Amino acid sequence: MKRALVGDIGGTNARFALWENDRMHSVKVYQTADYTSPEQAIDAYLNDHDLARGALGSVCLAVAGPVDGDAFRFTNNHWRLSRQAFCKTLQVDELLLINDFSAMALGMTRLQPGEFREVCAGQAEAVRPAVVIGPGTGLGVGTLLSLGEGRWMALPGEGGHVDLPVGNAREAAIRQQIEREIGHVSAETVLSGGGLLRLYQAICLLDGHRAVLQTPAAITEAALAGEPLACSVIEQFCRFLGRVAGNNVLTLGARGGVYIVGGVIPRFAELFLNSGFAECFADKGCMSGYFKGVPVWLVTAEFSGLLGAGVALQQKQA
Repeated sequence: MKRALVGDIGGTNARFALWENDRMHSVKVYQTADYTSPEQAIDAYLNDHDLARGALGSVCLAVAGPVDGDAFRFTNNHWRLSRQAFCKTLQVDELLLINDFSAMALGMTRLQPGEFREVCAGQAEAVRPAVVIGPGTGLGVGTLLSLGEGRWMALPGEGGHVDLPVGNAREAAIRQQIEREIGHVSAETVLSGGGLLRLYQAICLLDGHRAVLQTPAAITEAALAGEPLACSVIEQFCRFLGRVAGNNVLTLGARGGVYIVGGVIPRFAELFLNSGFAECFADKGCMSGYFKGVPVWLVTAEFSGLLGAGVALQQKQA
């Protein structure tokens, strides 16, 4: 039987692994900027593992953006893909494309002890939806549903592009400052790697500070070192994330819990755990009591999207 390959392709990184016997192995990460197409990156992966074209029976790629039809254009990088051309070029029998946060949601079903931390205590209701949300290159939002008997459904969506919610005059001023610069302010405009820098710059303009930090990494490093302005930016970032996550819980009735994923939050995990996230998460006026007992976890597992792609492929072939 031919091997299967799973991939998790974001704006910056493309992660690939082999999937055999319900297990993932041989993970390798490539920079999307180094390749002109997913086919070229997968060719590099095959070469690195002494595999030839035609060695793969099935491929499942988790991709950022809505999936429909033969052609797909990646949201946060320069790649494009045609399903038919992909299968012909790599001599693949089957290509399954799924939304990256559908894969991330399915990956939550394979979490192991030590791969998540409690943010808000509670008890997940197994028959209710769970929210999976994560700032990275963009802001991904997915929904996980249990179908019973060990099967799962992940609902795709573009929840990162909802309007950025505000809960007080300060947040309204921040949003207005950003709107003056770029127009429409989505949640992803702030809640992403680039959004962290945009938030810093907006706060500097509002408060009369000189914006000396030039990258999200520099802001994070300064905050971890205790620099007050950078700390206030990280705090506001976490509070906005709490509001967006809480909105999703109300919309979906997501008493199955909330998983915080992505590459941004784990970089300042302790600041996040001690931030106003939980306060803003449940700051919903007359509906604030709804959040009692809804658990929230910070996921630290490295390759949940890849695992979720494997789960999707396995469920399709079952």
